[in-house]
This record gives sequence, structure tokens and C-alpha cells, in this order.
Amino acid sequence: MKIVVGSDHAGFSLKADVVAAIRRAGHEVEDVGSHDDKPVDFPDIAKAVCDRVTDGRADRGMLVCGTGVGASIAANKRRGIRAAVCHDAHSAHQSVEHDDVNVMCIGAKIVGAWLAEDLVRAFLEAKFNATDDHVRRVAKLTAFESEA
Repeated sequence: MKIVVGSDHAGFSLKADVVAAIRRAGHEVEDVGSHDDKPVDFPDIAKAVCDRVTDGRADRGMLVCGTGVGASIAANKRRGIRAAVCHDAHSAHQSVEHDDVNVMCIGAKIVGAWLAEDLVRAFLEAKFNATDDHVRRVAKLTAFESEA
């Protein structure tokens, strides 16, 4: 798969570990920034990641910020994105299996490099379990995007 990764300044140092874990898992990575620890607005990075997922340039995305929460909020504003904050391996894989999550958000102030490796692996190995129940629920999530 092709994975797009982005971080704000708070997630910059952990992003290097995330990128390395993706490569070790055998996937291609595009890093859209930030490229240093100078302050940057996480919505700008989330937009860059989400643009690539929604237009097909990437199969999935990962965002790293201080807690993962801001990145998740920003990503979920985008039509076609289902982002989840994941700080345990179970959430990382089940969010894909049940909710067809396409962007995982993690918090650099919460997750260390060793756990980030587990999260990346769980997220990337997971596949959407397209049962009638899961498909129906994801369709309802998609319908929310067109409501005002």
C-alpha cells in the first residue's frame, strides 16, 4: 500500500518512527510534513494527508500530533475520511475492520516509539470486514457528510 504521513511540530519526532515502521512493514510512504519541529497548524497537515487519501494518491493516511485528537477532528471534517485516534493495537485494527477507517491519528505525547510500531502494524494489516452490519453502518456515516 501507499501510506501518506503527516505531523505537526508536536508529532514531528515520533513521525520518524512511524515512517520507519511503515517501511519495515513493506509499504511505500509519502511524508507531507512537517519537516522540522517549528510550529505548524495541524489542520494544514491534516488537509495534505486527507487530500491524498480522498483522491487516491494514497491508500491510507496517518497523522501524528500531540494527542491525536486535533488531527482526528481536522481529518473528519473532510468528506470521504474516517479518522480515528488509536492508542492501542485493538483500536488500530478494529477501527479498520468495523468502521473502514482510512486515517489513523496518534498522539506523540501519549504513544512512544515501541507502541507506535504496534499501532502501525495493526492498522496496516487490518482489512474492512464487509459484513452487512458493517457496510450499513459505514453507509450511515457517509450519509452524515451530506447533512447540513
